[in-house]
Amino acid sequence: MTTRLTTVRSGALTTVQDAGRPGHAHLGVPRSGALDAPAMRLANRLLGNAPDAAVLETTLTGCALRPDRDVTAVVGGAPCPVTVDGRPAAWGAPVRVPAGSVLDVGAATAGVRSYVAVAGGIAAERVLGSRSTDLLSGLGPAPLRDGEVVAVGAPAGPVPVPVAAPWPGPPAELVLPVRPGPRADWFTAAALRTFASATYRVSPHSNRIGLRTEGPPLERASAGELPSEGMVLGAVQVPPDGRPVLFLHDHPTTGGYPVVAVVPEPALAAAAQASAGTPVRFTLA
Repeated sequence: MTTRLTTVRSGALTTVQDAGRPGHAHLGVPRSGALDAPAMRLANRLLGNAPDAAVLETTLTGCALRPDRDVTAVVGGAPCPVTVDGRPAAWGAPVRVPAGSVLDVGAATAGVRSYVAVAGGIAAERVLGSRSTDLLSGLGPAPLRDGEVVAVGAPAGPVPVPVAAPWPGPPAELVLPVRPGPRADWFTAAALRTFASATYRVSPHSNRIGLRTEGPPLERASAGELPSEGMVLGAVQVPPDGRPVLFLHDHPTTGGYPVVAVVPEPALAAAAQASAGTPVRFTLA
C-alpha cells in the first residue's frame, strides 16, 4: 500500500524538489531542483534513498505533515526545531514518525531552506524526468497547500544505522567566486572594481528564481538595449537599477539584461541558505 503524507501546515513555501530537469533550456525550461543540493543528498543518504530522491524543500517557516503509515524522515538543511506530536525530535538524523502522528518542522533558526526527506522518497509524478516544482514555468507539482496529500515511495531497504552527519551551517557572510560574464564590457571600469570589492546584502525580495542584492549600483558603459540571449545557472545579471541578481535554479532561460559575471554551480548551495540581510561579496575566481 502507498504511504501518504497529509499537509497539516504548508508553511510559507514548501515544494517538491529533486535533482531537477537539466538539458531542457532550449525548450525554455529551467533546471529547477533543490537549491541546496548537498543538503538534499545528505538527507537522502541518511535514509538509504537514492541521492536524487524527491524531498520537500521548506522556506523559512517549515511545515507539518501527518503520515497514514509509519515512516522514517530526516529534516536537514537550515537548522530548525523538529517535533513529533509536540515532543522534541532530532534534526539532521533519522526520526521515526508513527502513523497518525504529526511531524512538525519549525521555523528556521538560521538559513532559509530546510529539507524533509522520507524513506522511499516523495512519489510525485515526473515531468520531463523530474518531480521538481518549477515556480517560473509552472511544471511539476504545485507548492503544497494545507490539507494536500502527497505520496511516498517504497523504501529501498532498511534505514541505515544513524551516523553523525557533517551538516554545513548557513553562511554568516556569502562569499561568491565569479568568472567574468559575457557582457562584462557593458560596465565601466569603476563599476567592475565596485563589483569585485563592495559588500552587498541579500535582499528580502530574493526567491528560487534569483538572489537579489542591495548595495552600490553598477554603472553601465553602454546605454544600449541588449537583445535577449541565453542565461545559465549562476549568471549574475544586472537590471536597470544596477543591483546584481544571482540566477538560481528556477531562473529564466533567456534574458535581456547584461550578465556581468557567472558563479560556479558548487558555490550556489550557500546562496540558497543566505537569509535577508546577509553580507554578500563577489570575488574573482
